[in-house]
Formats: sequence, C-alpha cells, structure tokens
Amino acid sequence: MADQVHLDLKGLNCPLPVLKTGKALRHLEPGGVLIVEATDPMAAIDIPHFCREQGHQLIAMDKDGEILRFTITKG
Repeated sequence: MADQVHLDLKGLNCPLPVLKTGKALRHLEPGGVLIVEATDPMAAIDIPHFCREQGHQLIAMDKDGEILRFTITKG
C-alpha cells in the first residue's frame, strides 16, 4: 500500500504552505498520498498550480469553513 501522510499547515501564510507541501512530497515514494490542510486562501491557487507544474496529481480539494484540504498523489 502507498504511503499516506497528513500535513497540518493551518495558520501558515504564503509561500509556506506550498513550500512545505513540496518538501513533504519529496519524501514520499511515487504514488504516495499527501493530505494537506491549510487556512491561507492563496493555497487554493498555489497548491493546484504547484501540482500541475511538478507532475503530481491533485485528487481532491475541499473547503470546510476556513480549512482547505488537498489530497495529492505524488507523480
């Protein structure tokens, strides 16, 4: 089974959520799943863009109040 890692980035502001997401993805094996939670509204733009540029697959993006939740599979 592929790795699954949860990353809590709530309270961090741009550019930290996308930078920390990239760092966490570097430590996963291809096919590993990263679940990121962030509160920075810019993460809704930055993280999907990062995934497209770096070849990762954004499986889901959800919003629960202030919390943005991203499910990413490492490419």
